[in-house]
This record gives sequence, C-alpha cells and structure tokens, in this order.
Amino acid sequence: MPGEAAGEGEGGMRGLILSGGRGTRLRPITYTSAKQLVPVANKPILFYGLEALAASGVREIGIVVGDTHREIRDAVGDGGRWGVRVTYIPQAAPLGLAHAVLTAEEYLRGRPFVMYLGDNLIREPLAPLVARFRAERPNAQILLAKVPNPQDFGVAELRDGRVVRLVEKPAHPPSDLALVGIYMFDDHVFDAARAIAPSWRGELEITDAIQRLIDDGRTVRPHVIEGWWKDTGKLEDLLEANRIILDTLETRLDGVVEDSELTGRVVVEAEAKVVRSHVRGPAIIGRGAVIENAYIGPFTAIGDAVAVRGSEIEHSIVLEGSAITDVGGRIENSLIGRNVTVYRAASKPRAYNLMLGDRSQVGLQ
Repeated sequence: MPGEAAGEGEGGMRGLILSGGRGTRLRPITYTSAKQLVPVANKPILFYGLEALAASGVREIGIVVGDTHREIRDAVGDGGRWGVRVTYIPQAAPLGLAHAVLTAEEYLRGRPFVMYLGDNLIREPLAPLVARFRAERPNAQILLAKVPNPQDFGVAELRDGRVVRLVEKPAHPPSDLALVGIYMFDDHVFDAARAIAPSWRGELEITDAIQRLIDDGRTVRPHVIEGWWKDTGKLEDLLEANRIILDTLETRLDGVVEDSELTGRVVVEAEAKVVRSHVRGPAIIGRGAVIENAYIGPFTAIGDAVAVRGSEIEHSIVLEGSAITDVGGRIENSLIGRNVTVYRAASKPRAYNLMLGDRSQVGLQ
C-alpha cells in the first residue's frame, strides 16, 4: 500500500460501504446493474464514496455486497487505484443497515469506522469530520442535513449539541434535520444493533440502533453538513446529482471536434468525435462516443461508446454503448441504460420522458 496514512496502523479507522441494496426505485436499470454503479457525470456513484474515504486517510474499506457482488467486484477490484485495500463482505439479504453492521462485525470490531451508503453523494469534504471523530472519540457521529420535507426522512432532535432522539418519517417532525447516509461508530454500535428488534419492514434499522446508543447513555454527536446532499436512489435525485457534479467541470477537449459549436464547460474524452453538432455545457462526452448532427444540452452525461445522431438530448444520463438516432423531438430528464437503441420509426414525435433498462430497443412513432 502507499505510505503510512491516518487510516493505517493500530487502531486506525476503517471504512464500511454498503452496496447490497437492490435499487428498486431505479428499475428497470437496476434489474441488470447495481444501483451503486449507475454513473453520475460518467463516474459510478460508488466511486465517489471510495474517493471520499481515501481522501480522509482511510486505507482499509469493507464493502457489503449482495446479489450484485460480482459486478461490484469487477468494477472496484482490490481498491488499488484509490490507494486502499478493499475487503468484500457478503450479506445474505438486505435486512437493514444495522444488520449490515452486524454482518461486518468481524471485520470492524476493535476499530472505529465510517459507514457510507454507496448511493449517497455529499459536497462537504469528509476528511475533517473523520479527523474530529478520531480526535474526540464520541461513541457515534452522524451527519445531518436541513431539508424542506423532513417527514420523508429519519429526523434528529438535538439538545446541547447532542442527539437526544431519532424519529423515522414523523408526521410532526421535531426538526428539519434529516439523517444523511454517512455515520461514524465505535464498538458500542454492535451491542446496540443486537439489542433492537426488526422494524415493521422486517429490517434492523440503523436509526433504532443509534437510538439505543442514546438510551444507553452513549454520546451521539451530530454534524450538520453544508451544501448539498443527494440520496441517488430515485431518478429525479440521480439527475439532480448529475447536474450538480457536471456544474463543477472544467473544459477539457481530448477528442475530435469538427464543424461544431461548444458553449459553456464541456469535456470531450479521448477517441470521442463531435461533428456538425452543438454541445452546450456543462456536459461530458465519454470516450469513443460519436455526436453527429446533434444537440447535446446542459447537464447531460453521454457515456463511453454512445452514438447520438440527428437528435437532441439534455438534462439526461446516457449509459455506455447506447445509440440515439434521428429522434424528432428532444429527449430530456431521462436515464437511458446500457446498449439501448432509441430511433424514430415513423411519424414525428414531440417530446419524450424516458427511463429505459439495459439492452432495451424502442421505436418512437
């Protein structure tokens, strides 16, 4: 491994990324792909979490995997590209976040750890929060974000800088502070997780385990994050995360641009071709993609080896290997899976809102 870092050595923190969920809210995409590998700005969501943990000095990371374990393993490998060592931890069934913690107990026990949900994205750097947790050693540290609709989340009630109560999706929220899918724990969380009963969903909820820590007199410290946070489990949130990340791009043209207009911040990856087209950024064109006689609008991520010809698309994500040809209307607010073919079959259409699974073929009329 690369040189000694804050996360290494005796007592150093480990990371735990949860990637065992089935992603039912992103079907049909997730029938054939792990939701944590759906790309945002042409990078799998899971990779953002790995980068954040690595940047925090965490060098040993366990990834809890389920039915999509083979795909996760193929994408992540041994973690060497991030300078970390990855261990895969099978979870028999997605029976709740606290169940995942217990599944990983043998790997984690004796080391404080950061738990990171594999489909979450936050803007705030994780490293200062990890450093604070290591230095001050509370029993738990939870990340919170102010939201306009707290009734849709687990909500924290605070008093004197500590968490005193957690309520799951309350009809009358005690605050506007929702639980973000990033937590830090010491060993006390294992006893707390064993002490709780399954919820009405049949799952061991992490909110119940944290509440048990509070009831047992343990210190649960909150941190309210600054800036945005996205749980990318739904299409609209995935597209919003894509928009946010694309808005941080700097222009880079490694591919070929011929007789085309590029406005705003645009990335054209190597071996891509943009011919007689207009690309309006922020947008990214993946490696080997072909954009011809087309319009690519803002906040669009075109994956590797995608072909867009005679068509318009904006505020969308198109995964690798897909082809969009001679579509008469503009595709927008859409997620298009891998190796999908979208083409105009006959009469001119006006507008489309699409969420297509992998290897689909659609003729528009």
